[in-house]
Amino acid sequence: MINNLTGSTALVTGGNSGIGRATALALAARGAHVVLSGRDARRGDQVVAEIRARGGTADFVATDLGDEASVRQLAKQATELGGGHVDILVNNAGVFPFGATHDMTEADFDKVFAVNVRAPFFLVAELAPKMAQRGHGVIVNVSTMVAEIGKAQMALYGSSKAALVLLTKSWAAEYGPSGVRVNAVSPGPTRTEGTAGMGEALDQLAADAPSGRPGTPEEIASAIVYLASDEASFIHGALLPVDGGRIAV
Repeated sequence: MINNLTGSTALVTGGNSGIGRATALALAARGAHVVLSGRDARRGDQVVAEIRARGGTADFVATDLGDEASVRQLAKQATELGGGHVDILVNNAGVFPFGATHDMTEADFDKVFAVNVRAPFFLVAELAPKMAQRGHGVIVNVSTMVAEIGKAQMALYGSSKAALVLLTKSWAAEYGPSGVRVNAVSPGPTRTEGTAGMGEALDQLAADAPSGRPGTPEEIASAIVYLASDEASFIHGALLPVDGGRIAV
């Protein structure tokens, strides 16, 4: 049984769909006040309404995480909405354009690294020191299996998430001694709104794993919530594969 998160505030970026939505719902079900962010206010408000209808507490902040200022502002808004503290940060928001390296533009590169690397970096810069001052806190980063294996057409996306994996370890070393646990999950192919356009390619990507199928957002969210819980109290700087066994082959 995962611990009761009543009294804690969780910020979930990209929380209005897919893995982020499932994570927001799961954290709220365990008593956390969830602040979720995203670009689509309509979908964000729907998730908030769903959480509240189930008896939970949630708020939505519209942001595109496009620059440092918006990232720092999100941290401040989440702290204010959370009653002066954020105890759990889930860096889930991400963009993943697939395509050949030679077809990518500077604008593509900047957008991917802005959302996938810069946004988590400055959210941690804002929130982790305050967690450290309180002596407790949890950060969970959402990576991908292609941060660790080479896949054609995924160089830009994979490299941005590989940076996040290294940041996970660095932050664990930096803030762990002050009571802040930092870990990451590494999802395999997962059926979400964002991967719907992949069609059969998603099934083909998942076919080599022992599970033989794509995962669901709820399966990834369960791992995130575990890492956010006291049951994972001795886990620091880890990358938890949630990929249907792809790591085994």
